[in-house]
Amino acid sequence: MAHTHGNPAARAALPRPREHAPLPAPSYEGSVVLDIGAGTGALVIHARAEQDGLEIHVSPVNRPLHRTHAAVRPRHLPDGTSHAAVITPLPTGMYTVWDGDAAHGLVTVTDGQVSEYRWA
Repeated sequence: MAHTHGNPAARAALPRPREHAPLPAPSYEGSVVLDIGAGTGALVIHARAEQDGLEIHVSPVNRPLHRTHAAVRPRHLPDGTSHAAVITPLPTGMYTVWDGDAAHGLVTVTDGQVSEYRWA
């Protein structure tokens, strides 16, 4: 589950990657609910298995300190297991995907859709 850290002072005290609160259990087919609709979308960030537990942050491109994040978790599907962070809901728009303090890339979240980004 994603959560937001809009206060820079609060963000400075945040745990670093792999120092997250206890992680949710791996998900299975149909166990992740995406809150998408008018004005919002979801973002799935695909990663590698060795990145399990890594927190990946995103922010609107024009508000780099208004970040939200989710942890990479195993996603057990009929065709096998993949690893991804799922961030939902996100207001539609362009987002920066962060690797610490450096921009990793950009992604567009589309109204009522699931957008995808490859971390690995």
